[in-house]
Amino acid sequence: MRTTTLGFIGLGSMGGPIAGRMLEGNQVYGNHRTKDKAAALIERGLIWRDTPREVAAAADIMFSMVTDDAALDAITSGPDGILAGLRPGRIYVDMSTVSPRASRELARRVRAAGATMLDAPVSGGILSAASGTLAIMVGGPERAFRVVEPLLRRLGSTVTHVGENGQGLLLKLAINVSLAAQMLAFSEGLLLARRGGIDPGLATETMSASAIGSPMPRARVPLVLDPMPAASAADCILTAGPVPEVV
Repeated sequence: MRTTTLGFIGLGSMGGPIAGRMLEGNQVYGNHRTKDKAAALIERGLIWRDTPREVAAAADIMFSMVTDDAALDAITSGPDGILAGLRPGRIYVDMSTVSPRASRELARRVRAAGATMLDAPVSGGILSAASGTLAIMVGGPERAFRVVEPLLRRLGSTVTHVGENGQGLLLKLAINVSLAAQMLAFSEGLLLARRGGIDPGLATETMSASAIGSPMPRARVPLVLDPMPAASAADCILTAGPVPEVV
């Protein structure tokens, strides 16, 4: 693949490994809330810029991955945001898991700037991000998708163009609903076993090896057995409370 100038905003636990894979054969500009978290990527060749606007101005294809709607607005809006630096004809790919509504509104603003936006949320964890085995769902114009598809295939073992802007996120949310239901059922089953006097470690091992042992419960067994220190956290997890989002 020819060298491409890329930008990446959001170099955290997921964005960092993704940006790291993009460094192979490409010039990558980047920014994060704290520069220290980008130190390892900078050592590998990432070119630091002080604002999202500067990153967008330098990049042919722009990427971002942040935590929520508010964070997405923070990196895209204002005089130092992505929109201020995004040049006409460029492509902006947001890989965050945010609301379809917020993403569609941002896509409208990107079009007004003469550029094109894709939403490309992922399913998978940090190890999948590092190994390039994410599942990626993409919403937005197909022509722009075809341009970035080779890059996305470095990041995911499954890359699917779903439809128009926001539909990649809708499919990601549909997946999350299913994952949450799986974890809910697993946690309630574990609670039943524990209350019946069965060792939780033995129960989770047996349950994970059974017909219900999908990747989601297997990946969350350590969290179920050894949650955050607060006592209330254990009660929350073992009674099928809120499930951490798979990003």
